[in-house]
Amino acid sequence: MLRSRRIFYGWWIVVGGFIIQLLVGALLFHPFGLYVVKLEEEFGWSRTRLSIAFSLARVEDGLLGPLQGWLLDRFGPRIVMATGVLIFGFGFFAFARMNSLTTFYVTFVVMAIGAALAGFLSVTTAIVNWFVRRRTMAVGIGLIGVAFGGLLQPGMAALLDSVGWRGTSIISGVIVLAVGLPASLLVRHRPEPYGLLPDGDTAPPPAASADGAPAGAVATAAPEVSFTPREALRARSFWLISAAHAAALLVVSAVQVHFVAHVKELLDYSSGEAALFISALTVMTIVGQLSGGWLGDRFSSRLLIGICMLGHGAALLLLTFASSAFMVLGFTVLHGLAWGVRGPVILSMRAEYFGRASYGMIMGLSSLVVATGMVIGPVLAGAIYDATGSYEVGFTILAVVAAVSSLLMVFVSRPQLPIRAQPPAPELAPAAARADG
Repeated sequence: MLRSRRIFYGWWIVVGGFIIQLLVGALLFHPFGLYVVKLEEEFGWSRTRLSIAFSLARVEDGLLGPLQGWLLDRFGPRIVMATGVLIFGFGFFAFARMNSLTTFYVTFVVMAIGAALAGFLSVTTAIVNWFVRRRTMAVGIGLIGVAFGGLLQPGMAALLDSVGWRGTSIISGVIVLAVGLPASLLVRHRPEPYGLLPDGDTAPPPAASADGAPAGAVATAAPEVSFTPREALRARSFWLISAAHAAALLVVSAVQVHFVAHVKELLDYSSGEAALFISALTVMTIVGQLSGGWLGDRFSSRLLIGICMLGHGAALLLLTFASSAFMVLGFTVLHGLAWGVRGPVILSMRAEYFGRASYGMIMGLSSLVVATGMVIGPVLAGAIYDATGSYEVGFTILAVVAAVSSLLMVFVSRPQLPIRAQPPAPELAPAAARADG
């Protein structure tokens, strides 16, 4: 059935992933800062306590990662994503009824579990299995849905003001179930069972070169070698890439939780005005992801990621000491581009280095490291704010760590092929034959 389509079916999987990620970004990821303001006004909870919810969800992401990766490699993304959509949607209904700090933590984590199962890792794994030469571009388009969700934040701010956070949560749950379930059913695990090959090719795609050049730039075809999770864990590059990813997310998570509160206090912006800057950030993230998809299929992943890490650090410093809308706009441009380019490149890099067969499990194991950035960033910034009354010290620390961590890319190299996949050494000729020339 899939062979009869004029459009390569992998692109329909990209569409399904985009829709799921749009729901996650528009209804949960980007609006968290708007919810923080509303919950602080109603319950009087501190920034640290509110930040803990975001970090608990990230701890859950990290702990869930290996199990989710195994489920994805074993059963395929479609069933995992559909299950996640159900949990995500009904989690919103539970969140709308919460009335204490404990139930806030519990219901938010439930929503986060659903979003994790339906979204990022599942979407990435599905797309990676359907593309090789156009992998970074396909991943960038699929995951760009989260960024597009930021464009809807002025609407989310208006909805929160008009029907309250409880009403907004109920509406969000309905939307997730009505739109997310059909989108998850578009997904298939791998193209080979349907008589297809990655990228819609009629011959196996070329393998990546030993010097780390993108797969599409290599002319000589060779069978793809995939690492097992255990083999990947032995590779230094696995840990360095994971650590760099975590350092970048220190900035992303802190901004995600505290941006609205920071600009409201620093520059006396309203929630609606802050949401406009979130939309501008989203536009730049979209530009970055599309650019990153094109660049990542053509240039060194290590170089691109290193530049983006420096961009994250510089952007956060701009935001920290912003004294005008111009500086905040500068932050949105620099942070959005760095975030957008880095995302698809660092995800595609794992498949480039370790292959497709166990990508879900390898990314799941990596998430144990990556999640530390999402956990530490907002809590550290919130705790220092509660202690000093300012985000200046916390944001500066996170910015410096992210920028310095760009040096990790200097030490990343393509891992040596597993022994089972290495070409046999040439047999030595008998000594007599060598002596005769």
